[in-house]
This record gives sequence, structure tokens and C-alpha cells, in this order.
Amino acid sequence: MATGRGRLLRQLCLGLQALHLPLGGLVAAPGSGGFRKGPGDNFAAGCTTLKQSARHERSRERSSAHCSVSLDGLPSEILLKILSYLDAMTLLCTGCVNRRFYHLANDNFIWIRIYSTAFSPKRSNWKVNSVEKTAEPVNVLSVEDKEAGYWKKEYVTKQIASVKAALAQVLKPVDPYTGLPVKTKEALRISGLGWVIILKEKGGKEYIMEHVDLSINDSSVSIVWYGKNWPRLATLSTLDLCGVTPVFMDRSKTPTKNGPRWHSLIAKYSLRDLPGSTVMGCDRIIRLFRLNPGLLVGLWKREEELAFVMATLHFHHLVERSTLGSATVPSELPAHTPLLDDSPEHGLHGFQLHVDMHSGGTSYLCSTFHNLFTKKGCIENGYVKLIVIRFKNNTEHLPLIGKVGFTWRTDIFDGYIKSCSIMDITLLDEYGKPFWCFSSPVSMSSSPSPSDGPNFLGQTYRVDYMDSTGQVHMELVWIEETEEYFIVSLVLYLSTAKINHWFGTQY
Repeated sequence: MATGRGRLLRQLCLGLQALHLPLGGLVAAPGSGGFRKGPGDNFAAGCTTLKQSARHERSRERSSAHCSVSLDGLPSEILLKILSYLDAMTLLCTGCVNRRFYHLANDNFIWIRIYSTAFSPKRSNWKVNSVEKTAEPVNVLSVEDKEAGYWKKEYVTKQIASVKAALAQVLKPVDPYTGLPVKTKEALRISGLGWVIILKEKGGKEYIMEHVDLSINDSSVSIVWYGKNWPRLATLSTLDLCGVTPVFMDRSKTPTKNGPRWHSLIAKYSLRDLPGSTVMGCDRIIRLFRLNPGLLVGLWKREEELAFVMATLHFHHLVERSTLGSATVPSELPAHTPLLDDSPEHGLHGFQLHVDMHSGGTSYLCSTFHNLFTKKGCIENGYVKLIVIRFKNNTEHLPLIGKVGFTWRTDIFDGYIKSCSIMDITLLDEYGKPFWCFSSPVSMSSSPSPSDGPNFLGQTYRVDYMDSTGQVHMELVWIEETEEYFIVSLVLYLSTAKINHWFGTQY
């Protein structure tokens, strides 16, 4: 929860004013049951008669200081009355001030009023039927019988459920050509979804880093973190990538980073063996390393310390992965039920592939391939071979647009590393459902010319990627005359185990 203590105190002072109580302290007037003003109350009407603005400002500062001291000394009954004027977000933040305010801010009588107002059948910010139907009438007995904090927990749970239900409705329409939700960008906007990385030291200390830059591509999002206050790499053990969303949402208002937020763990990475991981490339200043899945880490060459971190996340289940997990457990993808088919080669035909290669907002490749298929005879070593572009068919060869490279920047330097890019793969099955989706940094490496293909007049390169679902193997040729890369071969190797699980086959 991100909020300033000064903001909380101002809210509490407003609560005092709502009660018509003095801010500078409460003193019983002799012979009366009321209160008289303390000597530090400079918010009274007399403030307007001060003649000098400088003196007026000093009086306000002293008044705020007296207010912060006197509030903690007030009886619990008066503080509970003050807290009853706060909204849910401010009330949750007030509970973070100290132990006493935490227990006061858990009061069931305050929270049952907030709960009843928010989830009454006639009012709902998100208008989600499932949430409205679950709101039950409450009474005094339901307050007294529950442990402290019960209705706060109920309110927060219902708020999170209503947000998730609303997002599910936004993401329901699917593009028949890509198999991905049509309104992913809209869902990101209205949910206020962002991403953080949590760097953890070996001793347990944590550093939470907010993302600095974000770019949305055709089928993925790229998030970047950089700054001057990175902890020393030698002290770090793990890096957690989490999605963060505001607990309280209102479509009529712009999402804010202030207030309580929900963390959803997407992936956890080990930094202990970072120097020994996959090297993507380097320039005079930076060395790039890849950590699967989809994390790119830049180290300063000279100090071997963190320069920046970039995560690439595919749109497939992006919102679900970023919102439905907890701070320690990633969300679970919905169970897949195989569809029966009487084809003798079920699961080996009807695939559609969409591939993007890009970096820094520049697209090098954006192509779709339809009706991909293979035969049982192409199953070997636990993989099904799916040929997308053939060596011997010149008409299938594709150029990459522009000079392929990875553009990086920090708050101090920027640079460019040749032959590195981001690859997005979206493979749909014969029913148009996403079968294999990923977004990952890739790099080109020199490769010998193929012996079974035509003789190309240029240096040959290769791009490889591998995960638990399959492998991607791409062959490219650099054409010196036109100064561009041509893809002369593209082959996917799909795990036989994944094919059997997905289609209910037994290859």
C-alpha cells in the first residue's frame, strides 16, 4: 500500500472537523459537558484574521504537529467516530499507521456500513450480477458474532471478485484470426494493471521496483525497469515478477497507484547463476542475459551490476496471470478438455502460426501461416516436426524489415545491440484455440550453410528457442547487396507429450 502519512493525518483532521471538534487538543470546559478549544487550534475562524501570511503558515504547521500528537491520545470511542467518516481506501491505509490504528480500522460496525453501501442490490460500480446476488442483508447480530476484521475481509474479497468478473467480460470476445482476446489493451487500461519486480537479498530484505517504461506490441507487452538505486547483484538471490492491480476500482475514475494493491506472482527467477545463463549479446557498455521465461537482464560490463531488466509477456492469459494469482503463488490456467476427432491423424493438421519479431517499437516481421500439418512419420525423438518455411521453396522465403537489433536505454546511457530481438509465437490448433504461446528475447548466431538446400550468396545465421512445449528453429541468410536478412527455413518441433495431452491422442 502506497500512501503518505501526511495524507492520512489530513483525512483524520477532516474527520475531526466533521465532528465539529477542535484539532489542537480536546479540553473539557469547567462546568459543562462540552469541549473547549486547545491552545494549538489554528484552524478556527480566527485564523482568517491573521495579518501576515508567513505567520499564518507557521501557525498551520504547528497546528498539524499538534493534531498528529493529540490524535493518538484520543479515546478509542472518539477515534472510531472519526474513522467512520473515511472511505474504504483511506481506512485501509490508516490501519498501516501503527498497531492501535490497525485494530481500530478493523471495526466491524464501520466496515459493515461500507459493505452494505457498496454491495446493495441497487448500487454497484461494476454492475456485476454475480456480486449483487451474493450480497445478503446484514444486522447488528451479524456484526457482534463475527471476529474483528471479518467485514473488512468480506468487503475486500467482494471488491476483488467484482473487478475480476468485470475483466472477464471485457476479455470474452476473441479474435478468430489470432485466437486472442480482442480487448486486451482496453482491459489493461481500465484495470490499472501494472507490473513490479521484487528483488530479494539472501538475508531476506526486499526491494520493490515499479516499472519505468511499457510498450504494447501486436501480441505482447514489454515492461522495462531501470534506475540508479539498484542493490548490489552479489547480495541478491531471487527476482519475482508480479502484476499489480488496485483493490478498489471505479470505471469512472482514472486508476491510481496510491492505495491498496493486489500482487499476483507471474514468475520467479534465480539471480545466483545469472553470469552463467544464456548470453544474448553485448556492446561497449552492456551485456545481455536471458532468463526463461521471457526475462532480459542487462549488466554493466565494467561493474557487473544491474543496468536494467525487461520482461516480455504474451497476451495469452496475460490479464489472468497478472491478476488471479497471489503474492507467492502464480495463477493456475483453466483445465483443458480434449475434443474428440475421428481423424486418423488427429492433432497433426489444421495449425495456424502467427509470428512477430520486434524491438523498441520497431517490427521486423509480422506474418501468419495457415493450414500447417505433418504426418505420423515425422514424429521422432519425442517431437512432432511442423515445417513452416522450406529451404528448397524460394517462394516461401521472407525478408526481415530493417536492421535487426535490440535498443536499450537507462536514465544515464542508451545503446544498440546487433542481432537481438523479441520473438512472439502464437500457434493455434485446428479449432482456433491457442496451443502454444510465448514471447521471448532471441538472438542470431552464425551457422554453416545447409547441405540439403540451395547455395546462398551470404552468411547464414540461426535463431533457436526451446521450452517445455516445443522448439523453434529458424535459418536466415544475410544478403549483402540489399542489406537485409531472409528467412529461408522455419521449423517448429512440438512435444509429443503436449500433443497427446491436448488432443487426447497416444502418439
